[in-house]
Amino acid sequence: MELYLQLFIVIIATKLAGVISVRFGQPSVLGKLIIGVIIGPAVLDWVQNTEVIEALSHIGVLLLMFIAGLETDLKELNNNKTSSLTVAFGGVILPLIGGYFSGLAVGMDQHHAIFLGLLLCATSVSISVQTFKELGQLQSREGTTVLGAAIADDIIVVVALAFMMSFLVGDDVNLGAVIGGKVVFFAIIALLAWKVVPFMMSKLGRIKITQPAMSIALGICFLFTYISEYFGVAGIIGAFAAGIAIAQTEFKEEVERKIEPIAYTLFVPVFFVSIGLTVTFDGFLDNIFIIIGLSLVAIFTKLIGAGIGARITGFNTRSSITIGAGMISRGEVALILATLGLSENLLAPEYFTTIIIVVIVTTLVTPPLLKYFISKQEDNKKAA
Repeated sequence: MELYLQLFIVIIATKLAGVISVRFGQPSVLGKLIIGVIIGPAVLDWVQNTEVIEALSHIGVLLLMFIAGLETDLKELNNNKTSSLTVAFGGVILPLIGGYFSGLAVGMDQHHAIFLGLLLCATSVSISVQTFKELGQLQSREGTTVLGAAIADDIIVVVALAFMMSFLVGDDVNLGAVIGGKVVFFAIIALLAWKVVPFMMSKLGRIKITQPAMSIALGICFLFTYISEYFGVAGIIGAFAAGIAIAQTEFKEEVERKIEPIAYTLFVPVFFVSIGLTVTFDGFLDNIFIIIGLSLVAIFTKLIGAGIGARITGFNTRSSITIGAGMISRGEVALILATLGLSENLLAPEYFTTIIIVVIVTTLVTPPLLKYFISKQEDNKKAA
């Protein structure tokens, strides 16, 4: 019974917060993220991060990335692959270096400092996707580049983490198997998207049942997610790939039109709120200077590193900064890595809350920064 009340609070609170955020000239997603902190354990404690909320949240981020895949121009994504890879590389190198030396500066040992650097390399594109979408820029060259870079980013971080666990921590992790698994994953996904998905949609999309196309499309989304996680790749990449595969069929518009009400009514709001539910202010004042310092390192290393990668590949300065801003959010990806680090003794317990707050800060600053830089770009275009 308490779950129903919590869902009522989440749905109403996120809609009101989104409206207020827009009134202040910010993307609605910013208000939805902040309201999660307010109604969560850190402030009002109206909503807790239960297993059910966590499951609904996970579905929410998958649907968000599935929709992003549906709206992505595959040709444009392919055209920007060089930029995406360069942005991803720049967005890994600087955070890795900055995180490592920051870890040493606050008293971490070598292993923990390296893990902090890897954690700051992560990118959670889901928040940027929503912001680009709200601003009508998801299919822009900048938006497409950020999407591609975030996928490459995830692969780099996973392989680097496997390398660390194998050689530094001494866990029995076969690096060759990890890399091979990623290659097999992309081969399977490409084959399914090329041959199986079009066949399934054409043969089953019109059978005489309720919402056949939607049912098959959602089933494919969850199948691709399962395959992703089975091979140790973030589920959001599988969901994104499923969206791209569906977008190549004649059912693209129907699925896109019908999936958004399902996603944005319940699942996506729960996802936005769930990020705030992880915040706790226990020991906040004791570590305030570390939190501020690490937050600045996390923000500027991504902004500058990814921005330089974009500039090298031909983007102008403002577009490069926009792309850098789109890569700042660490979101749920870094939260998962932090939890893994804690369980594997790669992150000391006394730093766990600090890192979680830093992750939340990077997630909160991304929407307003993107809004500001995109607005500046639009103003410049009009002036020209």
